[in-house]
Amino acid sequence: MRRWCFLFICIILPFTVSAQAVISGKVVSSASNNGVQKASVFLNNATFGTATNDDGTFSLRGVKPGQYDLIVSTIGYEEYTQKVLVGAEPINLKISLTPKVMMMREVVITSNADWKKNFEQFKKDFIGTTDNAKFCKIENPRILNLTYTRKTQTLEASTDEFLVMENDALGYRVKFLLSEFSSNDITRTINYAGRVLFEELPGTEAQKKKWKIKRDEAYYGSSRHFYRSLYKNRLAQEGFVIYDFNRAIDPHRQPEALIQRKIKQFRAVNRDSINYWLQQESMPKWYKERLTKPALTAYDVLRKPPQDGLFVLTFPNYLYVVYTKKYETEDFKDLYRPLDMENFETSVITLFNPMVVFDMNGSVVADSPLYEGTWSKAKLANLLPVDYEPSELVAH
Repeated sequence: MRRWCFLFICIILPFTVSAQAVISGKVVSSASNNGVQKASVFLNNATFGTATNDDGTFSLRGVKPGQYDLIVSTIGYEEYTQKVLVGAEPINLKISLTPKVMMMREVVITSNADWKKNFEQFKKDFIGTTDNAKFCKIENPRILNLTYTRKTQTLEASTDEFLVMENDALGYRVKFLLSEFSSNDITRTINYAGRVLFEELPGTEAQKKKWKIKRDEAYYGSSRHFYRSLYKNRLAQEGFVIYDFNRAIDPHRQPEALIQRKIKQFRAVNRDSINYWLQQESMPKWYKERLTKPALTAYDVLRKPPQDGLFVLTFPNYLYVVYTKKYETEDFKDLYRPLDMENFETSVITLFNPMVVFDMNGSVVADSPLYEGTWSKAKLANLLPVDYEPSELVAH
């Protein structure tokens, strides 16, 4: 195993500094230099957001120190994004927006029944099916552009304005500007991209205590918790164990796309044929699965690029991540689990590129990987803002 050697920098600013800062400025049009009113200004994936005044000015107060993506979005202009590193000193910005060249969106005509069916699938794939998802409601579903392609069994979605969801399980109103979304029934993969703003819901003290407990449950063992533990070299202390993982596609199993196509073809025609394809579907996707022991350390998989506040996760095969402070409640058919391992929450990370780039908040900012196992369940219903600070975990 090749080991990366680097200077380990532990950035603890957002977790230990209590000072708060102000981000203010003015948003203008590049065409006229006039202020742009009612533009949304917010820190992506956080709880700080506002709208510009009539003259284009704005102010975000009480911002916790840390690294953020500042987003400005409004109809008629290209989205603006800028990384800001917030400390104790105030930040003042002049932001120039470029008018957007308006293009006609392709019109897809569907029946109301089709739209409702697509929307139900979207909710399941985007919000999730966890207990928290039962307490989530989308307030403006009709702004969604939904298209389902039968040939590829792919659902696509996007929005031109914020999709607003009220999450009564975690106590947030979540505003998601969804630029792209696709869910493929054949490959069983979900991809999405966009910007998100969190707003605290009003509640009684009893409600807030319940929300705090639920937020901690969502945070501990999550991918964000893992990435933060990784760059601070606290994997063991936080309950994570990681292994190099090898596996291969089972050559005796037909390709997934063919299996699904044949099941659909023979479902109402030939019982013998469909039984064969159903047996194929039930076969494990992988074989020759093996964990390499001993467990890896942060130094084996992490390196520091030149950019401040960024970190790189890299490994040769697959990364097998075990969280030893929670037990898994769901059976994942294709997830390998050694016979001598307890049923802890487990996730597998697959790289599409040689590395994953993440920031000091524990958010992936480039080269997003594929998650299998526990983390594949964590959709919008379990999403927390990057400025959320969990309670100290009590050992058990």
